[in-house]
Amino acid sequence: MQYSGERKGFSSPVNVGDTYDVTIEDVGKEGDGIARIEGFVIFVPNTKKGESVKVRVTKVSRRVGFAEVVAE
Repeated sequence: MQYSGERKGFSSPVNVGDTYDVTIEDVGKEGDGIARIEGFVIFVPNTKKGESVKVRVTKVSRRVGFAEVVAE
């Protein structure tokens, strides 16, 4: 049985190209800021803990997403 491009049981609250106002809650091992959107982890490079930034989602995987800052 085939599914039309959607992985069974996969559901993300974000999509590539979406923009959000987020607060960086933590910093990951690689130094990227970590924000959460509806509990979904988003990595944001070049940010620091406590920053409030506007981001655009650039990639979404099964467990996490990646975004870039578009305005501060």
